[in-house]
Amino acid sequence: MTKKIAVLAGDGIGTEIVAEAIKVLEFLNADMALGFEFENGLIGGAAYDVHGTPFPQQTIDLVTPADAILLGAVGGYKWESLDISMRPEKGLLGLRSTLNLFSNLRPAILYPQLAAASTLKPEIVSGLDLMIVRELTGGIYFGQPRGVRVLENGERQGFNTATYTESEIRRIAHSAFKIAQKRNKKLCSVDKANVLECTEFWREIVTEVGKEYPDVALSHMYVDNAAMQLVRAPKQFDVILTSNLFGDVLSDCASMLTGSIGMLPSASLNETGKGMYEPIHGSAPDIAGKNIANPLATILSAAMMLRYTFNNEAAAARIEQAVNDALDANVRTVDIYSEGMTKVSCSEMGDAVVTALKNRS
Repeated sequence: MTKKIAVLAGDGIGTEIVAEAIKVLEFLNADMALGFEFENGLIGGAAYDVHGTPFPQQTIDLVTPADAILLGAVGGYKWESLDISMRPEKGLLGLRSTLNLFSNLRPAILYPQLAAASTLKPEIVSGLDLMIVRELTGGIYFGQPRGVRVLENGERQGFNTATYTESEIRRIAHSAFKIAQKRNKKLCSVDKANVLECTEFWREIVTEVGKEYPDVALSHMYVDNAAMQLVRAPKQFDVILTSNLFGDVLSDCASMLTGSIGMLPSASLNETGKGMYEPIHGSAPDIAGKNIANPLATILSAAMMLRYTFNNEAAAARIEQAVNDALDANVRTVDIYSEGMTKVSCSEMGDAVVTALKNRS
C-alpha cells in the first residue's frame, strides 16, 4: 500500500537538509519496501514568491490527503519587509492550524560522541534524554484579538492575547501523560501560574488530568525556574509539558544542551497520529547555499515520522543507529566539529548516514 509523504523544503537551508533526509528515506524505502511516495510542494517565502501567499491552496491540497509531511524551514531576510500576514512563518502556522497539529514532540538527546560539543560540562549533560511536549495550535501565537492599535492619547500599542480552552489543555495533557507512561513516568508541567491567569487555569486542568495517570509522577514548575533548571541540572527532567510560547523558548534552550540546534528533530501530531516532521532550527539564511548546514536534525525527524505516523519502530531505530554510527566515524558538520574530527559538508553527512545504513543491511 502506497504511503504519501508531502515534502515541503521551504526556505534557506531547508532545501539542503531535506534533500539529505529524503536520501536516507529513499534508501530505506528500497531496502525495506516501505511503499513511500514523495511529492514536493511550496511553503513560506518560496511559496510567496510563486503564489503571493506563504500557504497557497496548492499546498493545502497536497498536505491534506498526505499521510505525513516532511518540512525543512521557513523564513529569511528577503521577506522581513512583508506585511506580517504574508511573512513565511504564517505558512507554518497555517499548516499547523489546517491539519490541527496540536501536539509537538521535541526530544533532546545528547549523543555521547557530542558531550564535548555542549556548552555545559560533560558531567551535567552526559546521558541527557528528555522530551518536551509543546501545545502547538493555541496560546498567544493564535489568540485573538491581536495587532497594533492607537490609544486615545495617540500612542500606539501592540497587543496579543493568550488563551487556552479546557479542551485544548486536556488533549495536550493526555498526549504528554501517555508519552511519559512509555518513558520514565515523570512529567513536569511548566507554566507561569503565579502571574498569568491563563496558565493558572492550565495548571488546574493538568492536575485534573494527572489523576487519570496514577503511575506518572506529576510536578509543576514556573517557566523562569524551568529555564534555569535546564542549564543547571537538565537530567532531572523526563517529560516537560508546556504551552506554545514557553515550549518554543524552552526547546531551543534544550537544543544547546545537545551540542547544536542542528541535532534536534520534532514531530507535530494531530489526534489521529498524522504528523508534520521538521528540525526545530530555522532557515539560517546566512549559511544557505553553502552546503555546510547540519542535516542530522532533519534526518532524525524522518526517524520520528517512521515511529509516530507509520508505527515502524524497526525503520526508525535503523536511522537513529546510522546517525550514531556516522558520529562514531568522527564525521562532523561545522557546528559540531572539534579538532581531530573529519569536517564534512551537509551532503557528505547525509552520505555518511546512508553508508552506515548500508553497512548494517
